[in-house]
Amino acid sequence: MSPGGTLTLGDLTVSRMGYGAMRLSGPGIWGPPSDRETAIAVLREAVELGVTHIDTSDFYGPHTVNELIREALHPYPENLHIVTKVGAKRTPDKGWPSALSREELTSAVHDNLRNLGVDVLDVVNLRLAGEHGVFPIPVSITEPFEVLAELRQQGLIRHLGLSHVSAEQVKEARAIAPVVCVQNEYNVAQRANDGLLDALAAISVPFVPYFPLGGFTPLQSGVLDDCARRVDATPMQVALAWLLQRSPNILLIPGTSSLSHLRENIAAADLELPKDVVADLDALA
Repeated sequence: MSPGGTLTLGDLTVSRMGYGAMRLSGPGIWGPPSDRETAIAVLREAVELGVTHIDTSDFYGPHTVNELIREALHPYPENLHIVTKVGAKRTPDKGWPSALSREELTSAVHDNLRNLGVDVLDVVNLRLAGEHGVFPIPVSITEPFEVLAELRQQGLIRHLGLSHVSAEQVKEARAIAPVVCVQNEYNVAQRANDGLLDALAAISVPFVPYFPLGGFTPLQSGVLDDCARRVDATPMQVALAWLLQRSPNILLIPGTSSLSHLRENIAAADLELPKDVVADLDALA
């Protein structure tokens, strides 16, 4: 049974509760994990618990997370779908500069194919990364998205998505090729993408929020803690459950390198928040 039910990415059916693999790398999302055996166990346990949607990128590590996924899960179950992203690269100082040229995007797609051990990538998100955490960057995405659309036509990519983008950039991309998902920052306290989320829901495009517990003030954290006590759950579980109840087009990809936290996160898919708790959480923003 798929935790949280299912949604579709194009013609691919995935569990609404997925898994984000970024945290399987070393500190600073750099290098291999400190405990390789546990990292592999987390990936295998996620699949055993019904997760059919893994989010990754070859610039996590770089390369090490995709290599872990391949070691742990290849040959992949038929119902498992891996979503990756391109558009940034890692530098020796552990930076994340943009990498949006034709050569960089093409190379990144081939890196993902090689390190995941597949002939075609299920979904590739174009990630627009601004320096110093500025997202989205106010640029045209026509040229880089056209490159990915060409690679899709060549049969290297099944579906395309977007990450760190504005509503205008989503519209621009959809004029070039179908967009099957959008991945932006969003949680119960950080609601700048409310309008985009609802607009995507209206056209049945999945929205994938990241940082489900990021950017909380002490007061907001106190409210979340209180709500968690009222439903006998952890704050993270409540935050994830609120997202699943917020809109039917939300897909979740919480990340962890801990088996116990993984099980905790998956269990959140079964947590039904009562109306009074939802109202208190809605008021946080």
